[in-house]
Amino acid sequence: MRRILVAAAVLAACNSPERAPAGAPAQANLPTHSPADISHGEAPIGTGATPAPIDAVAPPRATSRRHKIRLEMRHTRIVLTDGVPFDAWTFDGQVPGPVLRVTVGDTVDFTVVNKAPIPHSMDFHAAEISPSRVYINVNPNDSLQYQFVAHVAGAFMYHCGTAPVALHIASGMYGAIIVDPVRPRPAAREYVLVQSEFYTRSAGDKADSTAMAIDWQKLLSLAPDHVVFNGRAAQYATHPLPVKAHELVRIYLVNAGPNRASAFHVVGAIFERVFQDGRATPTFEGIQTAEVPVGGGAVFELRLAEPGNYPFVSHAFADATKGAVGILQAK
Repeated sequence: MRRILVAAAVLAACNSPERAPAGAPAQANLPTHSPADISHGEAPIGTGATPAPIDAVAPPRATSRRHKIRLEMRHTRIVLTDGVPFDAWTFDGQVPGPVLRVTVGDTVDFTVVNKAPIPHSMDFHAAEISPSRVYINVNPNDSLQYQFVAHVAGAFMYHCGTAPVALHIASGMYGAIIVDPVRPRPAAREYVLVQSEFYTRSAGDKADSTAMAIDWQKLLSLAPDHVVFNGRAAQYATHPLPVKAHELVRIYLVNAGPNRASAFHVVGAIFERVFQDGRATPTFEGIQTAEVPVGGGAVFELRLAEPGNYPFVSHAFADATKGAVGILQAK
């Protein structure tokens, strides 16, 4: 009799529509809505009728051989994705910091002024210089000046190097510096993309319950809420970057991290050339996807074969879903 009861219970469990097999994933939280009617459309595609919040157009090639650059370190509230306030640590009050551009052989006279309440510093990946001499902490209300000559062409990161470095970078203290070769690259439409991550929690602001601050434990667990290009999730999907079919497009990509590699890919295109870091000759030719490590940079060149919308993403698609996506809109 007992065997009959056990067998009946097992059979009932197996036939029950409400019970999933042991070890099967829960289905309730799986997304069922596709935000765009295009392959790899991880975000709604806009019309581009209004300017994107962060200008991705590369600054023009430098004409001077000496550059006086002054950046201020400030703690300020910026606008994160979807208009959410975020308590950031910044260079010149913006995330990423200003795009800098020089040419091989140029001299950079750099001044950093700390208007924040804690120590900060500056590390230029484009500089060959003693860190113990110049990449030192600058105390609040103090400043530091140093000089370097740019010797290697490429797309490079700059960032605060004060420990813990991950905290300072994830709070917003990073940017890109382009170093052009002496012989100009072929004319192209040029954009700058800085990939980075945000790890957020409530800032506890009674006046603004939507305000966010950095979450240190999420950062250590490599669990970002947003992975973005130029400081905001999917902003170049809702505001596509305009290009022309068949024209040469050049993208300077810097991966600020602090944790996630970028697997950069343009849907519907193949990169003609990819120059990683400071390579004078292409690292790759005719490649579909190229990885840019954390703290690294690369120069991507491509042409789009016909008019249309071409998503660009990190092909690590959890990151694309979290905002590392945009659109090149070819006319």
